[in-house]
Amino acid sequence: MTVRWPMVPLGEVLTPAGEPHRVETERSYPNLGIYSFARGCFEKPPIDGNLTSAPTLYRVRSGQFIYSRLFAFEGAYAVVPDELDGAFVSNEFPCFDVQRDLALPRYLRWMFSLPRMWASLAEGSKGMGDRRKRVHPEQLLTFQAALPSLDMQRRIVARLDAVEARIAQRQCAVDALDKELAALLAAAFRRITEDAPRARMGDIAPIVRRPITIETDQVYREIGARAFGRGLFEKPPLRGDSLTWQKLFLIEAGDLVISNIKAWEGAFAVADAAHHGAVGSHRYLTSVVDRRRVTPDFAWFFLQSPPGIAQVQAASPGSADRNRTLSQDRFAAIEVPVPPLDAQQWFDALQQKARAAREAQASAAAELDHLVPALLAEAFGSG
Repeated sequence: MTVRWPMVPLGEVLTPAGEPHRVETERSYPNLGIYSFARGCFEKPPIDGNLTSAPTLYRVRSGQFIYSRLFAFEGAYAVVPDELDGAFVSNEFPCFDVQRDLALPRYLRWMFSLPRMWASLAEGSKGMGDRRKRVHPEQLLTFQAALPSLDMQRRIVARLDAVEARIAQRQCAVDALDKELAALLAAAFRRITEDAPRARMGDIAPIVRRPITIETDQVYREIGARAFGRGLFEKPPLRGDSLTWQKLFLIEAGDLVISNIKAWEGAFAVADAAHHGAVGSHRYLTSVVDRRRVTPDFAWFFLQSPPGIAQVQAASPGSADRNRTLSQDRFAAIEVPVPPLDAQQWFDALQQKARAAREAQASAAAELDHLVPALLAEAFGSG
């Protein structure tokens, strides 16, 4: 940390707190949890006094510093917010009053946003494996941290809080735009498909598989599909000599690439030029549209829409996630609205404009988000 500031044991600024309350079976206790990676507290479902095995719970107050013993190694440190004042936690969540003549709660919150803080505190933890490494209060209270004057703390907090507020505003704008664009696309889609004839997927976009002969000296680019319509991604390269029983299938630009075990939750996307020539495992199907009748992006939008995904789910029988395998025969029977091709192309252009608007907003939000690590490094040093 920055050497110009004195190093102080946290026990000088933190005092163990928490009001113990013996659990009463007829009571319900408001509860909080702590996100990992220094993302703050959140409200959990109330603790039912009749169901909990804990004999004692601890009331916490706003402005107290709190952490999770079990998940401290991945940044489960926070300051209790006003809206969770009076919540109850188990003894797995030590909390502390902050000596405010020495330290600001928000300063501690920002200091504990640094991953190196979590790592340093976790070094002395005991346990077998990450999920068993608890950070005990004694480790926290004896830990030496850099502590500037209150005036300097206020300046650091004001600067970081201002950037955080701007990020939140930007994210709200991104979310609002996303909802607006989704409503616009849904309305446009309804307008062009309302009276359109229907056709079976098997007739307009049949499954076409292109098996390849695996060569041991070749390296293959493998593609996967994210759930909920979030696109394709490239997996680590595959060496031919590392494959035994696996089969690979060629992907071409314009293919609708479908995960046959996760299609029911929207794990399919259209391959673009960057994916041309890549491969998919036997778990991925490729649907090839008849471009005289339908465009790939139009078919994708329908299948991701509520009526489309409902048909995909119906074509993926099974009760457990891993058993919900897409039936190729049922997929072929899915009925798709097929408006005139020029209407589909108009809709695709609208989709492209919507994607460009989303990407521009998301890019601006990401650039702003990168300011926080830079300011943390400037405030607390990068060492």
